[in-house]
Order: sequence, then C-alpha cells, then structure tokens
Amino acid sequence: MILNEIVIVRGGGDLATGTIHKLHRCGFKVLVLEVPKPMSIRRKVSFSEAMYDKQTEIDGVTAIHVNCLDEVKEVWSSKNVPIIIDPKGECIKQLKPEIVVDATMAKKNLGTAKDMAGITIALGPGFIAGKDVDVVIETSRGHDLGRLIFEGETKKNTGTPGLIGGYSKERVIHSPCDGIIENIKDIGAIVEKDEIIAYVGAASIKTEISGVLRGIIRSGSNVTEGLKIADIDPRIFEKDNFHTISDKSRNIAGGVLEAILYMKELNIHHVSKITYE
Repeated sequence: MILNEIVIVRGGGDLATGTIHKLHRCGFKVLVLEVPKPMSIRRKVSFSEAMYDKQTEIDGVTAIHVNCLDEVKEVWSSKNVPIIIDPKGECIKQLKPEIVVDATMAKKNLGTAKDMAGITIALGPGFIAGKDVDVVIETSRGHDLGRLIFEGETKKNTGTPGLIGGYSKERVIHSPCDGIIENIKDIGAIVEKDEIIAYVGAASIKTEISGVLRGIIRSGSNVTEGLKIADIDPRIFEKDNFHTISDKSRNIAGGVLEAILYMKELNIHHVSKITYE
C-alpha cells in the first residue's frame, strides 16, 4: 500500500516539480527540501517559488513553505505539499522516509546516498546507479528521456540545451558578468531577437532569437558570470504553456513513479522468495 508513504524530494525546480506534482497526486506524502534562495528559471512551474511567496499553486497542487516538521504534518493534513529549507537533508535523518528522490539537477552529487532510504532515485547526470542511488532517471531530451538506469550513469552533461523549435544554445541566455539581475520582461512575454529582457548590473541582456520568454531568474537575484538566467521558447504557438508543467518534466516524473513501483515490486518478490524458501 503506497498511499500516505513519505517521499522526500531534494530540489523544487521545474523538473523536480513534475515529479513532486505526480507523486502527490498519486497519494504520497511529499516533502520538498530546498535552499534558502532558489535560482529557478521556469519560476511559473517551480514549487521552489514558495520559498519566496510562502505558497505557490501549479496545475492544481499547492506547495507551502514551512519552518519545522510540525508544520510539515499540518500541510500534509491539508492535502498540500510542504517545502522547507534543508539543503543538507537533515529531515531525511529525522523522518526516515521510505523513498528519497534527488531532483536538484546540480549535475553532480551534493550528498545523496543509497543508505538514506529503502528506495533512492536521482535525476540526471552526476550519479552512479547501483552505487550512489538505486535508480537514475535519464533527463536528456531524445529517445531515452525518462529511461530507468539501474547500473551506471545517464548521458554526460554536454552543456548544450536540447533542440526546441529548431534552436538549441540560441534559446538559452547566460549572464555575461557577476551582479544583480533586474528584469525588464516577465515570463510569458513575447520577445523579438536582440530585445533587452534584463540587466545584470550595467550589462544589458538581449535575446538571440524571437519567441516566448519561458523562464527568467527572479529579479533581484545575485547571479554569476556564465550562469543560465533565461530561456526562450521559439514556438510562439506554445505561448500559453509557460505556466504548466512541461512534457519533459512529466516524462521524467513518470520514470520516477515507475522506478518506485518497480523497486517495491522487486522488494516484495525478494521477501516472498525468502519467506517461502
């Protein structure tokens, strides 16, 4: 019976949000661990925004920022998703969940270990399945997106964004310098090539292509040179989708759910085999 089982998800960005959303709707008690000031780009579909706004609603599910485990239980009782500051994963030690999912998308392991829970899952590169965690989920666009990996790693991080509408690296914008970002355009805006969408200090941030501003880091954030700060979707016909969970995120979420159910089934068969033999 999986209903009401605790799942701790490390990270609340847009790809993590698809997983959080799906597991919550499937009956799990999901707790999200975040850093004090998340730097999500697709903020309209990131539960991490609750760290700033106290709560945020995405596709019918509400995440609420809490300060302690007592508040976590209250939010669960109200059928919502609690999110708490806990970058080191102290809540994992206290709650001893059956399932831990690392969805930080940091491209490296920041401390998730296989012994943290009965089932451990990680999204994307930086983890070795069978060593760091039980299962790694492929997050690279293409034929293997959402595939479960039980031994080894996902595809290496190439640093090149996936192809959307015929564009790859052109649709992603990086900061040219260190500084405080001041947004001129908001998420969902239709922008033209070479249009200014923000400033970092005195440096103007311009688009390389026309399209929909799908995501941009929260205005007032302290950014560093080379950091990804915005994302343009060249498909104007997708302009109404900036506030809903993406196909990629839902695909990965399906992989996480499959991994949980599959690992549970393996454990049940293993126990039954021992019992009957």
